[in-house]
Amino acid sequence: MIHRTRSVRGFLPVVALALLVVCALAGCSKAPPKPPPAARDTSQIKASAELLKRLQVAEVRIADIQEYVRVAGSVQVDEERVVRIGSSVTGRITDAPAALGAEVRVGQLLARLDSAELAAAQRNFLKAGLDMELAQRAVERAKLLVSADVIGSAELQRRENELFSAEAELRTTRGNLLLLGMSGEAIERLENTRAISPVIAISSKLAGTVIERRVTVGQVVQPADLLFTIADLSQVWVVSEVPEEQAYAVRVGEPVEVEIPALRDRRVSARVTFVGNTVNPETRTITVRTTLANADRAIKPAMLATMAIREPARPALAVPAAAVVREGTQEHVFVRLQPDLFQLRAVRLGPESNNGLRPVLAGLKVGESVVVEGSFHLNNERARQ
Repeated sequence: MIHRTRSVRGFLPVVALALLVVCALAGCSKAPPKPPPAARDTSQIKASAELLKRLQVAEVRIADIQEYVRVAGSVQVDEERVVRIGSSVTGRITDAPAALGAEVRVGQLLARLDSAELAAAQRNFLKAGLDMELAQRAVERAKLLVSADVIGSAELQRRENELFSAEAELRTTRGNLLLLGMSGEAIERLENTRAISPVIAISSKLAGTVIERRVTVGQVVQPADLLFTIADLSQVWVVSEVPEEQAYAVRVGEPVEVEIPALRDRRVSARVTFVGNTVNPETRTITVRTTLANADRAIKPAMLATMAIREPARPALAVPAAAVVREGTQEHVFVRLQPDLFQLRAVRLGPESNNGLRPVLAGLKVGESVVVEGSFHLNNERARQ
């Protein structure tokens, strides 16, 4: 028994020494490691007194939002200020002085053509005139003979009927010359001189610009052929196709903004002048048109344009467009947490309205204070820090 006690007592110091060695090697004497510092919230920024002077803060509120329906369109000639000119007879072009793009006045010569058809119509007119003169003389002689009791009244009646037919034929041939493009003055000149001329002049019926020319000297043309298109470009149309689901926002007389990229995004204010009464079944769109003044001729037909039509006003939670900070594809605003502490918060906004407001779809609520001026400077300071 005594022997066993001595063995245990001798073993304990050895065990204790081993534990001390192991603990030393494992670093048991060191203090426990400190937890890592909390990550700084990079969305927040504490503004200095100097920076606060450059900021303007306002509460998020309900406001009237008037958004735009934006649709693509194009510039077209005003169809009420355009004429398409052809030939009224078959003939060969002998002269065509009107060049494409030329400015012409009413009555100005565009082309001349030689027409056998016109010459034949002139001969018929002159013959009808001679026949009428002969019929008039026959009636005058018949009246003298009736008064002398040489012929009966029946013969006078017959000759008067022939005169009536001759007058009708003359009116018909004169009308044919007018249909073939001869003016009243030219017909009167033909009647006086009896000189047949197969040449007919094609002249402008409108003061404007030659926007289409389809003739060359020597070309044979038919009455159905289009030779020239003249347009008054001092006023043009912008025509767009509005999707039917947005047609509720379009009314005749409503204000509209037209943007023309080719003119460095020139914006022109106008009003809707026409809204189609039917829906295109293939595109499911409605034709909308506005009219623009174009005194300097800077707006050209076929130019691309964008028509921005204002929708009816509606109340919505909104912030000024100047309050928005964009990072990548995400939009943000600075919300004030404390008098000098602000947080960059992601929001979802609608398109800008005509009064510079953006409707809030998500991310803000009524009464919160946001930076409406100076957001750019505040975000630069946040990024610097």
